[in-house]
Amino acid sequence: MLIFRTNFFLPKMTQMVFKFTAKQMLSCDDEKLLENMSEKFTHLLKGFLSFPLNIPGTAYHKCLKDQQEVLKMMKDILKERHTLPAEMLQGDFLGQAINDMNTEKFLTEDLIVHLIFGVSIASFESISAALTIALKFLADHPFVLQELTAEHEAILKNRKNMDSSLTWDMYKSMTFTHQVINETLRLANLLPGMLRRALKDIQVNGYTIPAGWTIMVVSSALQLNPNIFEDPLAFNPWRWKDLDSNVISKNFMPFGEGMRQCAGAEYTKVFMATFFHTLVTKNRWTKIKGGSIVRNPILGFGDGIHIKFSEKA
Repeated sequence: MLIFRTNFFLPKMTQMVFKFTAKQMLSCDDEKLLENMSEKFTHLLKGFLSFPLNIPGTAYHKCLKDQQEVLKMMKDILKERHTLPAEMLQGDFLGQAINDMNTEKFLTEDLIVHLIFGVSIASFESISAALTIALKFLADHPFVLQELTAEHEAILKNRKNMDSSLTWDMYKSMTFTHQVINETLRLANLLPGMLRRALKDIQVNGYTIPAGWTIMVVSSALQLNPNIFEDPLAFNPWRWKDLDSNVISKNFMPFGEGMRQCAGAEYTKVFMATFFHTLVTKNRWTKIKGGSIVRNPILGFGDGIHIKFSEKA
C-alpha cells in the first residue's frame, strides 16, 4: 500500500509524464539526461509568468538560460541520430522527422528541435496536474469512478486477444472516459487564460480593441457559463452526452482555439485515457485529506492532497 502527498506525488507524476514523452519523441533512455532535462523544464515553468527582466539573478533570466540548455540537449540528440544510417533510425517522432528532412525542405534541425520542445513543454506539467486533479474528482465521486471502471473492464473482457495492449480502436471506444476527461479539463483549466494579439480593430459590446493590443482570453468564463453548462461547478461527466458539437466548439477550449491550438492537445487526451485504463483496472485509491483547489495563478492544491493507493487483487 502506498500513500502519496502532493509535494511528492505531483513531482513524481510530472517526471513520469516527461520521461514517457521523451522516450516517445526521442527514444531517450539516459536517466541522468532525462532527470536533468526534467529539472530544467521545472525551472522554465517557474519563469513563465515572471517579470520580464533579463538580468542575472531574476527568474526570467534563469528561464531563458534553462530554455537554451534544453534546446542544446535536444539538438545534440538530433545531431547524433542524424549521423546514423537510415535503417538504424528508430520509429519515433525524431526518427520520422529526420527521414522527412530529405523530402520536406522546410524541415530544419532548428524547427524539429523547437517542435519537440513545444510538445514537451505543453505536456510537461499540464498532463500531470490534470491527472492529479482527476484523481481528486474521481475519489470524491464514486458513481463516476464506478462507471469509468466498468467501461475499462468491458474493454479488457471484449478483447479478441487477452494479452493484447490497448489499440486505437479501443481508445476511440472509450465514450465515458472522454466525457470524464472533458469534464476534468472544463473545471480544471490549468492556465488562467490564453494570450492573443488583435490583428485588426475589434468591436466588443460597444468597445474597440485596437489592432496590435494583446488580449487575454479567460476560457473559464466560457467553461463555467451557467447558460451553457447547467450547475457549472458540479463534476458531471454525463452532461457531455447531450451537448451539441457546435456549442462545445464555441464554449470549451482547454487547449486554445484556431491556428495556435496547443500542439499537445490530442497527445494529452490519449495519455489521460491510457493512464485511466491502467489506473482503474489495476489499482484502488482513496483521498485521505486535503484537496482544496486554488489558482495562484496556475491551478494547484493549496493545502496539499493525501492519496492512499493499493493494488487490486
